[in-house]
Amino acid sequence: MTHHPATLFSLRKIARRDCVPYLAVSVVIFLALGCEKGQYVDRVAAINKPTAEQAALQYFTVETDAVPLPRGATAKDRRIKISHDGKLVTALSQGFHRAYLYPIFTPAGVALTTESPIDHPHHQSITIGADHFNVYYLYATDKLEEANYNFYVNETFQGRSAGRIVAIDFTATEVASDHLRIVQQLEWRGAQEWGSPAEGRLLALETRTIDIYIHKTVNIFDIQSALRPAEWVLSIGPTRHAYFTIRLADGLHESDGGMIIDSEGRRGSDAINGRVSKWVDYSGPAPHGRGAGITVFTHPSLGSPAWHVAEWGTITVNPLAHSARKLDLGDVMEFSLRIVAHDGYIDEIDIEDLYDAFIKQQ
Repeated sequence: MTHHPATLFSLRKIARRDCVPYLAVSVVIFLALGCEKGQYVDRVAAINKPTAEQAALQYFTVETDAVPLPRGATAKDRRIKISHDGKLVTALSQGFHRAYLYPIFTPAGVALTTESPIDHPHHQSITIGADHFNVYYLYATDKLEEANYNFYVNETFQGRSAGRIVAIDFTATEVASDHLRIVQQLEWRGAQEWGSPAEGRLLALETRTIDIYIHKTVNIFDIQSALRPAEWVLSIGPTRHAYFTIRLADGLHESDGGMIIDSEGRRGSDAINGRVSKWVDYSGPAPHGRGAGITVFTHPSLGSPAWHVAEWGTITVNPLAHSARKLDLGDVMEFSLRIVAHDGYIDEIDIEDLYDAFIKQQ
């Protein structure tokens, strides 16, 4: 296997000069602070000639999604497409409330996730978040005030204002011919409120590492989230809405004829909900005439969380269900999992071999 330790490009938050983005490098794809009310606004700058870093990638392609619009119109959200040998694998997507992976493709090109389902529009493919997110502001020498936010739904939820998770930087490195590593830097910001900056207070910083492995019958996504406080002590959870949420596309749902099975042989959402197992697979009939689905592996960093799976296409991996995690300044909360996007049903792939290899990597 040939190794190519070449970085494609970096996404940077660029300083503003009179509300005009200042480009310090020849090609930058970035999120900068917009001119109006300090809101984050997507801006894309490019040149016709590829950079040396782009040319160094031999097997993967990382490029911003073209959004053809009438003159004078600007796309509100952007995504950065990731391909391998010309075939789409996934995309780094940035919406108003969160950064997420969408879509997720199998090697045959079947899209397995949905972006904004009508019943739960915050279930955007593969997301990270928590709806009980507490911040302890120091307002005097020795006095604290608790503020409550949610980084899960798109509106105020049970009195907790909706925060935003915004990707401000990323690098893409081709580790091998079948392995791409994405490292994102993200800001967790509170809602606009009295006394806060226009873009909301910076509450936490996250480093999100996504390792993508390409195989003949599966595409593998290892996701690690490392979250640390920005300026104040945090307490996250306990909550039923955290930390990794995966929403499958229509047609794969159990209610549509799909099948859920875990590593212990249990079948169906009723049998698996609230139980602990090494992995869960959610598969169903796909447009190419075969089955397709997603298998989720738990990582030791998660402990032993009970699964939550729904007949309408959701898998939740939640290590914060029963206890809060306090983060003092300098602390880091790390959680990881593996997602296997596969063609065929679970009995058509060597899932136990893939799981054993995953554990041996740790």
